[in-house]
Amino acid sequence: MITGRENVLYASAARTATPADHEEVRIPQGTYGLTVVISTTAAGTSPSTVPKIQGKSASGVWYDILTGAAITGTGTVVMRVGAALAAVANLAALHPLPAVFRVKMTHGNATSH
Repeated sequence: MITGRENVLYASAARTATPADHEEVRIPQGTYGLTVVISTTAAGTSPSTVPKIQGKSASGVWYDILTGAAITGTGTVVMRVGAALAAVANLAALHPLPAVFRVKMTHGNATSH
């Protein structure tokens, strides 16, 4: 469960493969928005990682809320989900927060980033 306003889902590290999913993150009652900050500080020759924010339905099925553009270099990407946001392709979703969510980082190749 998230215990505060800021939490680290993936510690800073060079990765060459898709990291294991967090089983699930439960949203504290009264939370109205989610901001995910992805900071890539190093990249190999041809990195590609696609971030996704997914919700979990009452029946236990994961569904995509927001899929980011492939991250192919260094920099910072900020993705947001909330019921009062303007939708922006690959960056923000006008969507109420589900009770349970996860962030997936799918690597497209074995290049370190």
